Amino acid sequence: MPPRRKLSDLDRGRAIGWLQDSVAARQVAQRLAVAPSVIIRLKQRFHATGRVQERQRYGRPRVTTQREDRFIQRQAMQQRMATADNIRQRLQATTNTVVGGQTIRNRLHNFGLRARRPVRGTTLTANHRAARRAWYTQHVRWQSQQWAQVLFTDESRFCLEPADGRIIVWRRRGERFAEGAVLERQRFGGGSVMVW
Repeated sequence: MPPRRKLSDLDRGRAIGWLQDSVAARQVAQRLAVAPSVIIRLKQRFHATGRVQERQRYGRPRVTTQREDRFIQRQAMQQRMATADNIRQRLQATTNTVVGGQTIRNRLHNFGLRARRPVRGTTLTANHRAARRAWYTQHVRWQSQQWAQVLFTDESRFCLEPADGRIIVWRRRGERFAEGAVLERQRFGGGSVMVW
């Protein structure tokens, strides 16, 4: 379903003019590329109030401006492992805007960013990458008979030290392996036991 399109004041006036000229609401909706229910609600509002402008919205006003919202997004994208509280403190230091952590999370959610656990990956040097590429090119054309000669074993590694704590990363859907969203760890940092 395409996103709902808002009618401008000019389009609302045109719609009311067509409706007063006995054009059907469905045809007006097709001309303006909106759902018929939008035109029907506009017609009802015009008959009730005599105006085509939207009613004033009530509720709590937004604390942040669009510029501050972009600042929040940029901070999360530049430092993906920053907490909402860290971003809130930077916003306050930069713009003197006081907001809560939940407001920061709401703004990031509006931009499609969610807090997720990062993928843990080892730091690969240029030599590691070259070795992996060489192994791949050597074995890419192997047949199943050749792979049958290879013995694969089950092994499990148990870390002797606990994790440093829960770390989250701000990322969009599909950015799981993005460069800033992977938490790089030293291999065997802290010691471990292998069990076959």
